[in-house]
Amino acid sequence: MDRRRFLRSSVAAAVAGFIGPAAGFASGLGNGFAFGARRPLDRIGLQLYTVRSLMANDVEGTLSLVAAIGYSEVEFAGLFDRSPRQVRKTLDGLGLTAPATHLGIGVFRDGLDEAIEAGHTLGHRFLILPSLPRSAFASTDAVRRIAEEMNGFGERCRTAGLRFGFHNHATELGQVEGEVPLRLLLEHTDPALVTFEVDLFWMVDGGGDPLAYFAAYPGRFELCHVKDRTASGEMVDVGAGVIDFPAIFARAGRAGLEHYFVEHDDPKDPADSVATSFHYLRSLREAAGKRSSVAS
Repeated sequence: MDRRRFLRSSVAAAVAGFIGPAAGFASGLGNGFAFGARRPLDRIGLQLYTVRSLMANDVEGTLSLVAAIGYSEVEFAGLFDRSPRQVRKTLDGLGLTAPATHLGIGVFRDGLDEAIEAGHTLGHRFLILPSLPRSAFASTDAVRRIAEEMNGFGERCRTAGLRFGFHNHATELGQVEGEVPLRLLLEHTDPALVTFEVDLFWMVDGGGDPLAYFAAYPGRFELCHVKDRTASGEMVDVGAGVIDFPAIFARAGRAGLEHYFVEHDDPKDPADSVATSFHYLRSLREAAGKRSSVAS
């Protein structure tokens, strides 16, 4: 089956599971939407790490391409020698917003004031820690210590009018002294100070169930990376794998999800990949919108 036929059949199958809950969300009816302020996929974003090879050659041209595809939000992973003011001017000219960025642990420890200033210029709401060294998960005590450090980052961000968050990989879903590090981080961080960006590929790859986490920790996941996975574990464009996005998005309100960033860590053709993923998600969104209009 070629890609276009696959996408059409995938969308048709997915919509059946997605439109009902989405209609309930739009009309304010239950279905677990206790926290979300918007319908799922109201805005579709892109983690720019996906197109880093293009960004390295042409920041402005790449952002223009992203906007032309239809994305309305981007999440940064570096500015590629541009200043925050230069990038903000480009974003404004293209009608893009940048609610979030990824920053390394060294920035949070030693350069947070500068990052906060840049965040204000760029219009960020969230400063996200994308990963931690394996030493952070050497023991349950180590995990608790990093959780406390996250609370400190969160307090500083909150004072500056921003929000601190942590992005998971599969490592946090493993076992450390009989405990799951991601659960320890969720339980030992203050919800008022620390949010989480759930990477759906890595959660599933690590053996986690997004719906179970949403149920156990409602409202803790304000952002997500929309990444797909084959049954054998290969990362693929969104809609070409087996992750049940309609079921996940149907619980967006319970999770607290507000921002959805498409990502692929190593696409063969970055421009084609981000376009394919966007069109799949847009099809889900449009179908849900039509169903909710009929229901109302």
